[in-house]
Amino acid sequence: MWAAGAGVVAAGAGLALAQLAAGLIAEPRSAPVVAVGAAFIDVIPASVREFGIRTLGTADKPVLVTGIVVLVVALGALAGLAGGWRRPLGWVVFGVLGLVGVLAAASRPDAGTAAVVPSVLAALAAGGILAWGLGAVERTPGRAVSGRTAPARPTGQPTGQGRRDLLLRGGLVVAGSLAAAGAGSLLLRRRGAVADARASFPVPRPPTTSVPAGADLRIRDLTPWRTANDVFYRIDTALSVPVVDPATWRLRIHGMVDRPLTLTIADLRRRRIVHRWVTLTCVSNEVGGDLVGNALWTGVLLDDLLKEAGVRPGADAVKSTSADGWTCGTPLSALTDGRASMLAFGMNGAPLPLEHGFPVRMVVPGLYGYVSATKWVVDIEVTRFDRFQAYWTTRGWSAQGPIKTASRIDVPASGVSVPAGTVTVAGVAWAQHRGVSRVEVRAGDGAWQVARLAGQPTKDSWRQWTWTWQAPKGTHRLQVRAFDGTGQVQAAAVAPPAPNGASGYHTIEVAVG
Repeated sequence: MWAAGAGVVAAGAGLALAQLAAGLIAEPRSAPVVAVGAAFIDVIPASVREFGIRTLGTADKPVLVTGIVVLVVALGALAGLAGGWRRPLGWVVFGVLGLVGVLAAASRPDAGTAAVVPSVLAALAAGGILAWGLGAVERTPGRAVSGRTAPARPTGQPTGQGRRDLLLRGGLVVAGSLAAAGAGSLLLRRRGAVADARASFPVPRPPTTSVPAGADLRIRDLTPWRTANDVFYRIDTALSVPVVDPATWRLRIHGMVDRPLTLTIADLRRRRIVHRWVTLTCVSNEVGGDLVGNALWTGVLLDDLLKEAGVRPGADAVKSTSADGWTCGTPLSALTDGRASMLAFGMNGAPLPLEHGFPVRMVVPGLYGYVSATKWVVDIEVTRFDRFQAYWTTRGWSAQGPIKTASRIDVPASGVSVPAGTVTVAGVAWAQHRGVSRVEVRAGDGAWQVARLAGQPTKDSWRQWTWTWQAPKGTHRLQVRAFDGTGQVQAAAVAPPAPNGASGYHTIEVAVG
């Protein structure tokens, strides 16, 4: 027990020192927990990733971080036990942990030489502190340490002096670990500095941020037409949110262009600024899921910038890269066909939240985020699809991801009980850049009934709908389907999110009493 405790304290101290080292090099993604978590996200099969999102939603990252810390603590206890039997075995455990951290940190696309330093220091510190802590346990009669066996003692516990030494050493290490972790956090206050810069970041005010008249039916429990910034879904691969100073941000537009551009925030602000309502959808969204949101985006049209750069004949794609090295492939046609594809720096009249791409991100109506919505964007290369593969296409997802027509029932919630008689059924439907022309609902195997639609200010945003149901007693199944602006009905065939988006009719059950 005492040896295991020494290992746990050593593991915690290693993580704390790694946090301090990450702060010293101003790179939070090099901390072992963050680096390993990010690498885990990169290598897990798509099915596992989808299960995590489906089960945990936006809580997937905190759960992952907690799980890694718990695993490290458990392995620290194992290192203590192993080191109490044969000292080198404890060092081997921490050495393997350090190697995993090194490999994970070095695998990041933007990793420099310094990225491996926190993991190396963590392993060395943990090994040294383990030996120091076991020095107290070593005094225990009846324990074999470093191959030396002392005379047997029935209790197998440290002597009084050994116990006091172990507690003293453990207390000193814990205090030092807390100080190191705190110092690392202070050094990482760069995020706080960027948050301050965001608070004063100038975003041209749109004429209005109010919801357009008639777009929101204002039905209780129906998803609001406009999604607030603090509840807008966030799905990405960044375990540690990239912190990009707007004062030093630069964007390169290059590749198959006549006039490459390097833009600053000031350069963007001198271009034509637009404000557009656009609904974004994650390809991981299950039928009836909530990984979809609608906001007013402010920025510069990509079409304007690409015309300024002069796209050469033969190009059919844009490869965009985020500050943390994530890559995305977008059809060039989706950026130049007149839709509101933009470099956005404003969201609902405010600067982008850090988690949603501050200072600049891409917004492309009609495409799933994995092929369009690059956050913290720093590089745009005009190219061809046959010359590269982006992050998710190397993992089996489709190269081009047009959003499928979809609809969802919000009211009543599935599984609830409602009184017999008049029941309001309501929800949302989306088919970005095609618009929603019709929504139908049915109870059981009955005929499809036409729902009443709210206004649709733009075909790039979702549309609310409602249907009044004369509900008889019993348990009933409700289904919904939508038609896009061309009259095409959404697919009835059930398909999972991979490789290009889920399909099928959203179905709920309600008890009518």
